[in-house]
Amino acid sequence: SGVQHKPSQALSMAPAAAEEALDLDRCLSAALEVATAAGDIIAEAWCASRSETAVEHKGTVDLVTETDKACEELILGRLRAAFPAHCFIGEEETAAAGGVLPAITDAPTWMVDPLDGTTNFVHRFPFSCVCVGLAVGKQPVVGVVHCPILKETFHAARGKGAFLNGERIEVSRTSEAQKALVATEIGVARDPAVMDNIMRRVRAVCESSRSLRCSGSCAMNMVGVACGRLDAFYEDGFGGPWDCAAGAVIVREAGGEVSDVDGGDFDLAARRVLATNGQALRAAYGKMLA
Repeated sequence: SGVQHKPSQALSMAPAAAEEALDLDRCLSAALEVATAAGDIIAEAWCASRSETAVEHKGTVDLVTETDKACEELILGRLRAAFPAHCFIGEEETAAAGGVLPAITDAPTWMVDPLDGTTNFVHRFPFSCVCVGLAVGKQPVVGVVHCPILKETFHAARGKGAFLNGERIEVSRTSEAQKALVATEIGVARDPAVMDNIMRRVRAVCESSRSLRCSGSCAMNMVGVACGRLDAFYEDGFGGPWDCAAGAVIVREAGGEVSDVDGGDFDLAARRVLATNGQALRAAYGKMLA
């Protein structure tokens, strides 16, 4: 596939130089290939009887299926073969290791959610997607979010723009909160203190915005901001970096902002994100949600 990749050289450099040494086009092509292949597994399972799909519980309301596991095995197997010197963080591998998130280093690190929106998948609510992201220096540089049910594939690489099914996308131009369509997620925690804080934020956003949505998928919400369907999205306490790494580069390449929920700097490992169409809504919602 063109220029030969030398991962050992990339790993020995500073983060910016390591990113430069990576063939981002090759990385993006690999991400698109594995996301599409995993999407075929999801589409086939979607059409099968739900009685054939084993559903397990990570918690009271957090679900995992055979499809999640099969997709992650496919994605990580192919990416490890293609990029043996890179690091890898998968949602299901992390869960199998007791839920302890590996340390995120500056090295090229693939972050994979094989099926974001598992509960949607189980209930046939069509917002379920494959997320494949690559970070260098703890910053997302390549992202693919593929929703096989809706036949939508979002992709981006740093400095190269964001695309939906091959067409360039950009964020909306709404700059006032009262005209904004916002998304969030309720998450899986159900203890009273967490629920109280979630509902406090929901009320604040509803009182200040046009309306609020929950699609059931962090990544689908993020790409919704990227393509202008949504003006802002926030979530606090999602599963891990695999939920937001791919979406973050897609939002940024579409002209949007990705930050902490309070509007501060985005941290891949913090499990908190605010994605907006620009600085004005980043400031407005960051203040509102702090």
